[in-house]
Amino acid sequence: MTALNRVPSLMARAGTASALTLAAVGGSIAVPGLATEASAATTATKALQVAASKKGAPYAWGATGPRRFDCSGLTLYSYKKAGKKLPRTAAQQYNKTHHISARHRKAGDLVFFHSGSSVYHVGIYAGHGKIWHAPKTGDVVKLQKIWTRSVWYGRVS
Repeated sequence: MTALNRVPSLMARAGTASALTLAAVGGSIAVPGLATEASAATTATKALQVAASKKGAPYAWGATGPRRFDCSGLTLYSYKKAGKKLPRTAAQQYNKTHHISARHRKAGDLVFFHSGSSVYHVGIYAGHGKIWHAPKTGDVVKLQKIWTRSVWYGRVS
């Protein structure tokens, strides 16, 4: 049986709920023997799931979790849990990612908000024009539509 033929049986064993969860976060299934970006996709998907699991956590300037976050603290924490190290600030994180176009963005990529050449905010792309982020003082980690076109995208490698 080839790796491609195993996908349906893997899906059947995973169950409908698992497949729906995977689809909801834009995940993919890593099948042994297939040459894909499975490792990167797995890391990005895991980081996205970690960020989503922090829904409702309060914003706190300078906080890196596990109970409170600022914007770059959430991305740092989420990727750390997924096995990747990121620098502390949004601008430093932008400088450490592989820059990609909006056309090539995928769930789990980082979304950097900028004014001119200055990055001032970061979130994790969730698909469908939405991000998980820690917005500001008095707010909580949440899923929100991207509200501006002044964004850049970066992929953690």
